[in-house]
Amino acid sequence: MLAMAEINYIRYETNTKGRKYAEVARQTGKDWRTVKKYADMEDFNPEVPNKQKRKSPVMDPVKPIIDEWLKEDATKKKKYRRTAKRIFTLLVKDHEFTGSERSVRNYVSKRRIELYEENEEAALPLEATPGAAQVDFGEAPFLHEGKEVTRHFLALSFPYSNAFLFQVFPSQNRECFLQGLANMFDYLEGVPHTIRFDNLSPAVKKVLPEGERLLTEEFERFAAHYGFACEFCNPNSGNEKGHVEAMVKYIRNNYLLPAVPYQNLNALNEQVLTWSVEDRERPHYQKELPIAELYLADKERLLQLPGKAYECIRRVSLKADKYGFIRLDKKQYSTSPRFAGQAVTAKISFDEVTILNEQNEVLITHPRLYGEERRSMNWQPYLSLMAKRPTAMKYSSFYDQLPEEWKAYIEACSLEEKKAALSLLSVLLKGQDFQLPTEALKMASEHGHPSAETIKHVYYQLVNGRGIRETLSLPRLPQQLPLTETATRGLSHYDRLFSQVGGELS
Repeated sequence: MLAMAEINYIRYETNTKGRKYAEVARQTGKDWRTVKKYADMEDFNPEVPNKQKRKSPVMDPVKPIIDEWLKEDATKKKKYRRTAKRIFTLLVKDHEFTGSERSVRNYVSKRRIELYEENEEAALPLEATPGAAQVDFGEAPFLHEGKEVTRHFLALSFPYSNAFLFQVFPSQNRECFLQGLANMFDYLEGVPHTIRFDNLSPAVKKVLPEGERLLTEEFERFAAHYGFACEFCNPNSGNEKGHVEAMVKYIRNNYLLPAVPYQNLNALNEQVLTWSVEDRERPHYQKELPIAELYLADKERLLQLPGKAYECIRRVSLKADKYGFIRLDKKQYSTSPRFAGQAVTAKISFDEVTILNEQNEVLITHPRLYGEERRSMNWQPYLSLMAKRPTAMKYSSFYDQLPEEWKAYIEACSLEEKKAALSLLSVLLKGQDFQLPTEALKMASEHGHPSAETIKHVYYQLVNGRGIRETLSLPRLPQQLPLTETATRGLSHYDRLFSQVGGELS
């Protein structure tokens, strides 16, 4: 795959400027089919990495030398600049270079685009044009589970119509930022053609001289996927995105104060989108037309959504400690005892941390931690180990999580029964909570203290929708049996029988 800078250049030249594939191919030194492939590409989700990039021991020492030459050539006329072949010849002659000419050509081609072409991006005018938007974060108090907490909201505003949307998140991190934009694009059923940002850390890695930006790879991919053009404010120049900053205050004052109560963040974000659309019924502060009417011009200029949604995640390779925990953003997440000291991959979204093995199979999924919480523990993978040492259970947080029915049952168990019960829970709790196992325990306990096998039997009857089978009942025998004659052995019984019926022996 080409470098993202090359891809963005190809897409800009073909899709935005309308240049022919062959013309761009000649300019970039690429095959026209390669240019067409990247111009038409709709999915920029990162591929699952198979292995890390290896360092280049031959090229790495000479890259700074090549960079210096290219910077010198940038000040000269094009015909006076060193060619890739000349650079290769000088490296062999003066720097004992042992690599191939193709390696030098590939590196020079990439660096020329990075060093020369990026500076050609022109600044767009600041006047409000239909379909252009601005984005910024704000914060406000919310009520969650009876406690007042601070939450962040991502606002997207259209300066032309004064319409806006916003989404609420627990943080301003990269995953929240990208997910918020993706949610709003989906709701709009389109993408603003140009978006102005502050120098937000989820998007901008570094502010370079002369107004250039070094973007994060995730944001570069996201922007390429949706096809919008990016504008960035100068440092300490918030007035350059004054519309969205005013809209952040408007949203907070009119919709988020006093603190809004919520239970589920997804439900809250559906509600705030409704509020955003309802606000369009008011007149524009200057144009005296309804915002909803002016927004129609914005809507006409929206770019089409790509055919595939962008997965707003990042992947991190980590090593679990001796307890099977990984550490991520100063938080701990459990895996399994069998992965203690092993390498795993964390797939991180704004609200979940999914842990994968080397085959990219899901091991466990945690809610992502924010705020003061430091550890997320899922005990199910640890129960098989705990079954070997059941007396340790009382000293773990798992015991505190047990429903009262299970606590009472385990307290009444012998040591071997505790082992069997924990082994059973390690199976029943895989992928679900305590609700159904607890119901099975209650039903199995109706006739006394059940074994783990009985609980398992009832559980699977519930899973299959048959309920518990009634115990077969036999007819009750009378408490006192009728008296019978005492049995004796011998042939005299036959003599008596024949004498009674008039028979005679022959």
